Amino acid sequence: METIKKIGRAWNSISLIKRILVGLVIGAALGVFAPGIEAFEILGTLFVSALKAVAPILVFFLVISALANAKAAGSMKTVVVLYVVGTFIAAFVAVIASFLFPVELTLSAPTVDQSSPTGVGEVLGTLVTNIVSNPVDALINANYIGILTWAVLLGIALRAATQGTKDVFTSISDAVSQVVRWIISLAPFGILGLVYTSVSANGLEIFTEYGQLLLVLVGCMLFIALVTNPLMAFWGIRQNPYPLVFRCLKDSGLTAFFTRSSAANIPVNMELCRKLGLDKDNYSVSIPLGATINMAGAAVTISVMAMMAAHTMGISIDLPTAVILSVLSAVSACGASGVAGGSLLLIPLACSLFGISNDIAMQVVGIGFIIGVVQDSCETALNSSSDVLFTATAEYRQWRKQGKEITFGADEFSENEMA
Repeated sequence: METIKKIGRAWNSISLIKRILVGLVIGAALGVFAPGIEAFEILGTLFVSALKAVAPILVFFLVISALANAKAAGSMKTVVVLYVVGTFIAAFVAVIASFLFPVELTLSAPTVDQSSPTGVGEVLGTLVTNIVSNPVDALINANYIGILTWAVLLGIALRAATQGTKDVFTSISDAVSQVVRWIISLAPFGILGLVYTSVSANGLEIFTEYGQLLLVLVGCMLFIALVTNPLMAFWGIRQNPYPLVFRCLKDSGLTAFFTRSSAANIPVNMELCRKLGLDKDNYSVSIPLGATINMAGAAVTISVMAMMAAHTMGISIDLPTAVILSVLSAVSACGASGVAGGSLLLIPLACSLFGISNDIAMQVVGIGFIIGVVQDSCETALNSSSDVLFTATAEYRQWRKQGKEITFGADEFSENEMA
């Protein structure tokens, strides 16, 4: 037993990000030289499944506990504004980039036999329906809008409960948070499995197919992550935003890149918020909300793919129409599912703005699935890391107004937390 504890302490003494990078390299190497080994593939499946399984329970009990014991959550309004503005800016940047770097698509990709929304009203209708879904069904299907709604209602109702009752929910939320920390400590093995599966199935050529289109998509996302998002963060904290930006990209974006699921990355983001010293009353609500409505990466994908389809079909787009597309993409992106590839089926909705038929639009969706290994990974990394960035920006803005020193938290998990 003592030997196991020593191994555990030695494991925890190594930076988590270093362990993840080692897992990444090993996974890529094994995928190239020893493909098809199921034992490695299952590591990634288990890691993502564990995160997805614990995330709804974590959100449910954290929100109830936070609201039942909350004094105030003053930065939430700022967080929502940042989410909405950030998503619109991302869509507009993508439209401008598509004007500057048009790419003609070869529409020979297989069509995708899946239904897509027929209008913004359908997207918004689905969101509203999710709000009043059965709470048990919401937990089972990871419907975070429904989970948030019921957790908020129960949390507010429990404010009138005795302190003993509130302490029960606090203890449960603390226990679930500890389970999350245990799962995150196994991230290097999960990342190894995820990288192994991708490289083993697709080879290294997954990084070169449809290169021009990927360059535009990934370039837009990098511009958002490294230029526009830092500018928005600077507005809030009035100091160099890049330490915070890089911290979010490193601790949140890296895992989101490989899990390719904003929902699965919720536990990772909540743990990062805790390490940044943020108020649980705020981030327990803003992080799951961001996984649903803060979709800058999805807005980029929808805008670029629709613009490229229009260019391929020889359709001329004027500036007012481009602005309308930006708004449509931003609103539609808020309805994108928090799972891998969730934004692709919203492309036909944007294409309909230009009168492009559904048959053509679904071929564009097919191309999206082909490049999805890279596109969706970058999209999710941008979406998820900006959830934490905007949550921190809003709260640090309050700190600045109150004259408090802004710090970016401890660098890693403490040994006691992970032992």
